[in-house]
Parts: sequence; structure tokens; C-alpha cells
Amino acid sequence: MKKSYLFLLAIIAIFGFSSCDKNLNVIPTQSIEQDASLQTSRDIEAYLIGCYDGIQNSETYAGAFQYTSELLGHTQNGEVRFAGTFANLLELISKTTTTINSTAEVQWLRAYNVINRCNTVIANISKVDEAKRARVEAEALFLRGSLYFDLARLYGKSWGDGDNNANPAVPLILTPTTVISDESSLPRASVGAVYTQAINDLTKASTALPASNSVYATSGAANAMLARLYLQQGDYAKARTAADAVIAGGRYRLVTPFSAAFNTRLYNGGANPAEYIFAVQVNDQDGTSSMNTFFSTAFSAIPGTAGRGDIRILAAHKATYDANDDRGKFFIKPSAASTQEFTNKFIDRFGNVVVARLAEMYLIRAECNFRLNGVVGDTPLNDINRLRTRANATPLTEAQLTLDAILKERRTELAFEGFRLHDIKRTRGNVGALPWNDNKLVLPVPQREIDVNKKLSQNPGY
Repeated sequence: MKKSYLFLLAIIAIFGFSSCDKNLNVIPTQSIEQDASLQTSRDIEAYLIGCYDGIQNSETYAGAFQYTSELLGHTQNGEVRFAGTFANLLELISKTTTTINSTAEVQWLRAYNVINRCNTVIANISKVDEAKRARVEAEALFLRGSLYFDLARLYGKSWGDGDNNANPAVPLILTPTTVISDESSLPRASVGAVYTQAINDLTKASTALPASNSVYATSGAANAMLARLYLQQGDYAKARTAADAVIAGGRYRLVTPFSAAFNTRLYNGGANPAEYIFAVQVNDQDGTSSMNTFFSTAFSAIPGTAGRGDIRILAAHKATYDANDDRGKFFIKPSAASTQEFTNKFIDRFGNVVVARLAEMYLIRAECNFRLNGVVGDTPLNDINRLRTRANATPLTEAQLTLDAILKERRTELAFEGFRLHDIKRTRGNVGALPWNDNKLVLPVPQREIDVNKKLSQNPGY
């Protein structure tokens, strides 16, 4: 996604001469009203690009959603160590998050900024050329549905933790907000309501999006997000159907070796690997990756690397891999003598940030088929061994294939990509001594939001 702007918010100065008997009336303007600026199909299409530009920000899908899940899902000095100085991230891994935590605050703000852009596109969809209208609307729906799903997972109780229709998640805003007033302030909708809206958005998007759409949302991306959402709900039949649709579409393929799925600028000319279903685009002129910022550092022998070196991998994590598994070797030290070690997935300063890749779909299909004792698309054993073979790990036998083995495969394949907390919650695990439904594993509603919207309630424990 190239850098683009939503509007020209300043009027270009008007130069010229007028005859002495004419008056030139120019009303000073610092902004253009939305009705005036969104007149043509081209205007709405440009606004849609602004929606994508919004998720290039490091506070949403360019890293914050992912690292928040990882830090909340790990304990300090367990499998990872946070060695940085940012108090907001230290609060996440130590489970001492406050209502003024800047990560919780900015993720909320950025996500709703993009949601408002998506709402604006949807509200003005009739102005888009008919041949493009369905696709443009579907792209906005995909982004809105995805954002609502992730907001609900982070700021609301986990699905199934009590009454989904009573537990509050986040405000459900479906029309453009142009003026901030008491009327525009809404209470938090329930977890059930937000999930339902996300499913509606993503389902509609999956039927209207094309299979191929450059780096933008596709039908495969919408189905991948649906598969992830249904899995979070424990709706294994629907999760399997959605994942199988992505695989059966034939649009994506596992790349080899395993390392080829990462660091796109360093090793793939900046392009998405064939395994990427959807990714946030980053380059040296636009976009940022907070996965690189916090999970990596600069390596003198590899030009183009960067990072603060805040999140370091410990021996306890490396011990979770089989001895001959390439994924267990995919870590890197700044030097041979260094005691610091980092995941090798995000060393590329300008690498695209993957949101969904094909390996996840095989894992979802395998898990759902196993849980349902069925075979849709392929057997669980074949799906798991596809990934193990790609990583040079010894294939499992039928006798070795258990639910725990499938979940372990998911953990090793998708390590540090943003699944940790959500998988612990849906499988009812623990984070250290904390059970999956502990209040400390839910982000607080930002205090700044409560200060300006008195209809918002705070999460328990804050």
C-alpha cells in the first residue's frame, strides 16, 4: 500500500487577477466538509486507501494487536524476557496494566479511527462506480469486521466466559462520526453483539471480494478471518468450512524453506510470499512494524535490520521444539558471544507484517477435523505433517496425533505472531498462575475514553 491521503484538508491558494469591477469572494477555509469532499467514485476509492493506510500504523495490525497478545500471554522470564524501558509494555507482561496504559489507549483510538473511515466508505457507497461498488464496500467491511473482532478479544471477556450477550466488549459504531456530541457517545455493546457484527461484515465481504486483489483484501482474507473467529468461538464446523475454503481456493501455497515466509524486504524483494493471505505492507517510505521494533535488533552482518531488542527469547521456549525442527532453530543472536537471542521472524525493518498466512488455515482445519472426528479437505494427520515436513520435523504417526500434538504444532508454527493469549483463552489454559479468564488478561477501557464518554463502563479489576 503506497502512502496516500484521505483528503486535501487545506484549500489550495487561488491565484489570478480580476477586473476592477468584479469582486473575488474567497471564504477562508481550513477544512472541506465531508459532503463536499466525497463526491465521486474516485473520492471514495481514495478514502478506502486511507482505511488501509490506517492499519499500516504500528498500533493496530502493523504490530500492536500481535505483541499485546504475546506479552499478555507470556510471563516475564518464562519463555521470553522483556528487557525494554517502555512502562506500557512492561505492564502487559507483568499483568499490571493500568487504565492509562498507552498501548491500550492508542490501539482503541487507532482502531476506531479506521472503523470511522470504513463507515464513511460504506455510507457513501452509492457514489462508487457500479462495476467497483461491491468490491469497495466489501473491502471496508473486511477491515471493519476484523477490527471489531480483535477489539472484542482484547477489551472484552473471552467468548464463553459467562454470558456473551451480557458481557461488555466495545461500542458498536456503524455510521460515520462527523461531530463529537453526547449523541455520538455510545455504551459498550456486548461480546455477542460485536462478534455477530464482525461475522456479518466478514461473511458479506467473503462473497463480494475477488480471489485476487493485489495487496488488498480478498475473499481468502475474509474467509481466513472468519475461520479464526469461529475457532475462537469454538464453532469448529464453521471454522473448518472457512479454513477449507481458503485452502481449496488454491490461491496460496506453503513456501519453502520455513524461513522464506518471513522478512519480505530482505529475502523476497518486498513482495508478499505466496503463503500470505493478508499482510500490512511496509516499505522505507511508508508504514511501520512494531514487531520489528520490539522483537528484533540490528545485526551488523545483515544490512536492513533494526529494532530495540526489547523482547528476547529464552531457553524455555526453545525447548518446546523437536530437536530437528527448523522452527526451533529460527532464532538469531547479535553475535556468537551474545547471550541475547531473538526470533528471526521480524528482523527486517521494512518487512511486511503478516496478518494471516496459509499455515494457520491448515492448523485450523486439522484441529477442527480432529475435534469433530471428520475429514473435510484432508485428514488432520496430513495437514499437520505438511507443516512438519516443511520444517524438516519428523512426521507424526496416526498413533502420535492427539489434540495436544495439534495444539503444540500450532504453538510452534505460529510462535510470536499474535496468537498466544487468544489460544490460551479459547483452550482454557493458564498464563503462569493466572487462569484464562482472569481480569488481568483483559485490557482496560482507556481512561481518556471514559472521561469523554460517560456511557462507558470499566472492566472488572481496574
